[in-house]
Amino acid sequence: MSAASTREEWRGMALSTWEAMPKNKGKPLILGGCDRSAQGYLITALLAQKKATGLGRIWIFTPHARRRDQLALELAFWKSSALVLADPTIIVEEELTDPDREAERLTTLHKIAQSPTDPVVLSRASWESAAPSLVSINETELTLNIGQEIPLEELIGWLEKRSFDEHPQIFQRGQFARRGGILDFFPTQLSHPIRIEFFGDEIESIREFSVETQTTRRKLESVEIRKESEMGGDLLSSWLNPDDLIIALDEDDREIAEILISDGPNEHWSADLHPSPAAGFEAGDFVVAESSRALFLEQLNEWSSEGWQIGLVAPSKAERHRFLEILERNETDFIFVEGRLTKGFVAPNQKLVVLSTLEIFGRQHLPGIRGKEKLSHQRNAAAIAGVHELNEGDFVVHADYGIGEFIGLIDGEEGQEELGIEYQDGATLHVPIDQSHLVARYVGIGGGKPRPNKLGDKKWKKARVRAEAAVMDYAAQLLRLQAERDAKTGHGHSPDGQWMQEFEASFPFIETPDQQQAIEDTKIDMESPRPMDRLICGDVGFGKTEVAIRAAFKAVTGGTQVAILAPTTVLAQQHWRTFKARMSDYPIEIKLLTRLQSPAEIRETVEGLRDGKVDIVIGTHRLLSTGIDYQKIGLLVVDEEQRFGVRHKEILKERFRLIDVLTLSATPIPRTLYLSLMGARDMSTIDTPPPNRLPVQTSICAYDERLIRNAIRRELTRGGQVFFLHNRVATIAGMKERIQSLVPEAKVVIGHGQMDRENLELVMHQFVEGKADVLLATTIIESGIDIPNANTILIDRADRFGLADLYQLRGRVGRAGRRAYALLLLPADLIAGGDARKRLSAIKQYTELGSGFKIAMRDLEIRGAGSLLGTKQSGHITAVGFELYCQLLQQSVEHLQGKKTIKRADTQVRIDFIVYSESAWTGQVTKAPAFFPRSFGPDPEMRVAAYRQLASARTEKEIKTIEKDWRDRFGRFPEPVKNLITTNRLRVVASSKGVQMVEISKDKLMLQRNGDYILPPGGKFPRLSSQHTKDKLFQAVELLKTL
Repeated sequence: MSAASTREEWRGMALSTWEAMPKNKGKPLILGGCDRSAQGYLITALLAQKKATGLGRIWIFTPHARRRDQLALELAFWKSSALVLADPTIIVEEELTDPDREAERLTTLHKIAQSPTDPVVLSRASWESAAPSLVSINETELTLNIGQEIPLEELIGWLEKRSFDEHPQIFQRGQFARRGGILDFFPTQLSHPIRIEFFGDEIESIREFSVETQTTRRKLESVEIRKESEMGGDLLSSWLNPDDLIIALDEDDREIAEILISDGPNEHWSADLHPSPAAGFEAGDFVVAESSRALFLEQLNEWSSEGWQIGLVAPSKAERHRFLEILERNETDFIFVEGRLTKGFVAPNQKLVVLSTLEIFGRQHLPGIRGKEKLSHQRNAAAIAGVHELNEGDFVVHADYGIGEFIGLIDGEEGQEELGIEYQDGATLHVPIDQSHLVARYVGIGGGKPRPNKLGDKKWKKARVRAEAAVMDYAAQLLRLQAERDAKTGHGHSPDGQWMQEFEASFPFIETPDQQQAIEDTKIDMESPRPMDRLICGDVGFGKTEVAIRAAFKAVTGGTQVAILAPTTVLAQQHWRTFKARMSDYPIEIKLLTRLQSPAEIRETVEGLRDGKVDIVIGTHRLLSTGIDYQKIGLLVVDEEQRFGVRHKEILKERFRLIDVLTLSATPIPRTLYLSLMGARDMSTIDTPPPNRLPVQTSICAYDERLIRNAIRRELTRGGQVFFLHNRVATIAGMKERIQSLVPEAKVVIGHGQMDRENLELVMHQFVEGKADVLLATTIIESGIDIPNANTILIDRADRFGLADLYQLRGRVGRAGRRAYALLLLPADLIAGGDARKRLSAIKQYTELGSGFKIAMRDLEIRGAGSLLGTKQSGHITAVGFELYCQLLQQSVEHLQGKKTIKRADTQVRIDFIVYSESAWTGQVTKAPAFFPRSFGPDPEMRVAAYRQLASARTEKEIKTIEKDWRDRFGRFPEPVKNLITTNRLRVVASSKGVQMVEISKDKLMLQRNGDYILPPGGKFPRLSSQHTKDKLFQAVELLKTL
């Protein structure tokens, strides 16, 4: 039987149950007693019945945002769609509205109005919130179709009248950008911006594109721009029709649902379905662990012997095989349906049991973030690339001349655009566009302003030579350590067995691709006889701990002990709880060893480690004390190594030389450094957030006690906790009194670095355990603790923090799959503008998860680089800049490994018929233009980035990639851009042939290698015979390829 027919048969069973139920007018349908997946099962039957009888829309109420998304996932399995309406995001006043969230709500409201048969899943807050009238919401103001004629300027005027702002590049709704024949704009009602490409006045192409990568997502035939609807027109409840049905998913919502019905038209009818046994539904809860497998198998046999249908829902055939292997069953025992359910259910009246991966493995399939793209390496790469864009006023490093200040694009002697760099005494260096890859934005360690070099001064050359020597020594040291590890023999763990398969299956989430890769990398290292020394880098909450848990489980089941070293007692306790919860179904002894344990507990743990009764010990530096011995230790996990002192690191190196070491770093490592160290250090990066994590809603507001009260109460009302950051110890007690007076019902605790250590740990423990509502703290909360229940953070005097600090602080919230809020509080006089406001606006702009790459490269990641590389190397980074340092490091590593490296294409190209200056180009027949026209890229910073991107290309493949990207973003190439690309193609082809100079003069192609001309057989320079200048360039490229 096919999956589709199986679903249809099961739906029919539910429909027969529904038809047998009593229908009661004026009462809501309460599904509180049904298991969650049974609710989806029943609702899909109601939808089928609705189609047959003409019943109106179904409104489904639940206050929980996560449950709304789960129901949509369940209905999707049954091939039914639901519209999920997000809650309004206003905490108090207009300044706390999230434009993206409101746009998402408006888009959903449009769909509700257009699709009168689709069920709507919502909360009472949404029901009672403002909504446009049904009459106005779907009024189309403008439709654009391929082939339609409309002048570009006319469309721009239309956008400007509707308050769209022009920007060089689009980042958010209400913006537009133009480049040549391309117009980008982002209407409020759409999930993604639109790119229109014109050919004259005709629309040639309509594309939806990604804000993050600025590249096309999909092509469209047309786009409708609806009239901007006012959200204050009506209440959503006014959309209710007499034949609609109201359902409450939870018994707690019965009163709400009955109120909604009593407020609505009297003609409403609904049904009473409670409790669930009357309907023949009950929850299935059979998590297959070692302890309960026999009971579960017994239940399966009973169901099978009584003629029940047993359905297995799994997302892939691999999961199905895994299931059959664990339960030792045949495929014929089950009906397998490929798909995703959050949970299974039992329907005794229909003799049907549907099992999901949660019942079998304990693995729950969570819904992804609606309306958001999943992060990918491509997006991260795009974010990192953006960091290297040059802005006027930036300090930059020229590889040959040193550190100076970038003053923008300037005109050269012949009018061509060049990069201008100002050095000491006001001296200006003109850098030709084809050498722009020699210039990089300066980033050092520490964030202070660098001192510009003096043009022609020998100090820069000496600093670079010292850096090159130091980098070579450092690379040699890394490779020597790796060689020493390779020569040693440690404990090679055995391949994964049955327990490991079950344990991995019990992970309640779906691994992200790079998390899965980090797990595989770690396992391969552990199975090797050489001692592992792997570094796992990634943002907090991205899944590093699960990598360590898998490694620890593998080590213990392989017969060795594990030590987990954490820098603080709070972190150690956090890890202990996590490890205990994950391994509760297995006979694994896990102990905690910190200063908070009693002497008797410590003695018992130490003895257990010595005689092998303790499998995993988790603790602080106490684990490094003398007198703590292990019977057979096989793995050491070090969390946040950078927070341990030099002495502790030396102890680690000495005591654990021959065992596997896994180090976790919460500080992201720049990709440029990661690539430089590849092959010299075993590293894995986790860049992708879990699928159920939402971006943090960030708001900038004037300090207002009413706003503070409402923000705290909103979080407490939904059962959460609050961080309040006040970074002045002298006034923190007074701030506690003010907060306590604003929210008397909240328990407020204080934490700061000047407190006695034991008291501070006690406070942190109270907050972690949920025994306090508000943690009023200094920046001690910037890193480390992970409290999923804390999802609002208020940062007082946010203007006093750097960008990276704000990013780290904001990262304390938003880890539990629920919407989190960050309120950046400023004095009222700073709200209007200034540098602080710009800094805060930047962090608000980068609300997307993973946007840390853009912010962090400026500061945060460079701290990570300094921690990883050490103090001595940090000095050289400061001297030459981070980007140049990474280039030198990569070259050194590859050189010492004997690898053939692709060098930068530094070949010089001189062509007498090429005009590189837009101002000097007059359309001469015998000449050819090669530049990036201002009309094609109006923004100077964008042109600089484009020139540098092209000048940095090292291969023809890279040139083709750039060409494809530009075609997408800028549209049809004018002749100057075509020629610019071809001259750079000529450069990279020549470089690949070892040619250092290409000169075309009077149609003669002259090439130099090592200072000597390359003469073909016959001793004459080849001539370019083509008549047209553009063809001469192509001919020169082809001639070079024959070398």
